[in-house]
Amino acid sequence: MIKYQHYQITKNYSTIYFFLKDNDFSENFTTNLRKQMGYIKVNGNDVTINHSLSIGDDLAINSNPNNKTTIMQCILPLNIVYEDEYYLLINKPAGLASMPSKSHYSFNLAGGICLYMKDKDPNFTLRIINRLDKDTSGIVIVAKDSISQKEIKDINKTYYAICEGVIDRDLVIDKKIKTTSKDKINNQKREIANDGKDAKTFVRPIKICEIKEDNQIKKFTLIKVNLIHGRTHQIRVHLSSIGHALLGDELYGNKTQTINHTALICKDVSFYHPFKQETLTFSVPFPKDFEKLIDD
Repeated sequence: MIKYQHYQITKNYSTIYFFLKDNDFSENFTTNLRKQMGYIKVNGNDVTINHSLSIGDDLAINSNPNNKTTIMQCILPLNIVYEDEYYLLINKPAGLASMPSKSHYSFNLAGGICLYMKDKDPNFTLRIINRLDKDTSGIVIVAKDSISQKEIKDINKTYYAICEGVIDRDLVIDKKIKTTSKDKINNQKREIANDGKDAKTFVRPIKICEIKEDNQIKKFTLIKVNLIHGRTHQIRVHLSSIGHALLGDELYGNKTQTINHTALICKDVSFYHPFKQETLTFSVPFPKDFEKLIDD
């Protein structure tokens, strides 16, 4: 069954194509709308993308003209934080890859979502708005159709992490990040570089923690983190660059037996819901292993 999004036209357009362009629909979305009759209606009648629009017309557009996602599905219990007909929010555990890869081809969050949505929408196309690293836990936002993905606004994410050493004041880390490569193939690791992409990280210390490891008492800091730009590995790269690598981050920091993954969680998320026309706010608890470290 096709789900339509309705628009009341407030100015004349020579074709629907120019309405779509004027309202920032992608070329890919526009191309998919051309595929068959029934994807676009004006005042209840099937039309093509070349149909003209007049003030007062009711334009109905297929919310999901894209091809169905065909990745391998997997049985995975989803910790659902929120769901409606437009969005699905999931609390992803650490250790679970968001998307398929060579090492996580048959078991990942994407495969679990596709299985969950199989009966709800047989033509479901996967759209994860904020992918998290495998070792990062927390809230993941999924848009259930193309228009929901396009229209979501003002997404704010707050992360919490445990980093090495003591941070006793608010910090702003403003350093460019570059993807390293070898033989023109991107490596997993990122680095600070003047020719990298802009990235800014705001850090606020919450609590100083003492953790016993190798018969020594080591100090760590629970921090609250907000980002501008949101580059891959941004928090991990930036904290490591100032000598405060995240606990459990073997790529940018040190190996530890205290926790078996990077101590990082996307804990709080808010966004403007374009169809409810209100800002929604969500929060998830710390994982048990994370909570134990900051409560000891």
